[in-house]
Amino acid sequence: MSRPSTLPDNPHADDYLRLFERWQAMLREDVGPAQGRDFGDVYKGTEDERYRLLFEQVCHLLMQASPFNLAMPQEFRRTARQWLDGDAATLRHMGDVQNRHFMLSDLYDYVHLSKTMGVGWRA
Repeated sequence: MSRPSTLPDNPHADDYLRLFERWQAMLREDVGPAQGRDFGDVYKGTEDERYRLLFEQVCHLLMQASPFNLAMPQEFRRTARQWLDGDAATLRHMGDVQNRHFMLSDLYDYVHLSKTMGVGWRA
């Protein structure tokens, strides 16, 4: 699967937050404005395929060897690599919409905290 040309080569927190922001209006429509305040609430969203493109885009961003990506918990990057490589176990596990929603929610929370507190805050 090739990386979309519209995604940055050297992603940092702002790139992820801009990507999530594009999907936030759809989330607010789905779960309501009170719960859809930020993308961390995606796991509350309807279990359908609407966020699959976002998941694919995030996986491609995670594969870039930027300083931000290298400083994050590598489980995000490992899952993305396995998904993009077509690993059967990962495809089966992340094929469950709810699992993708949780990963997107966790990544959003991590990126938001990193932006607020600075990269490497967890070290």
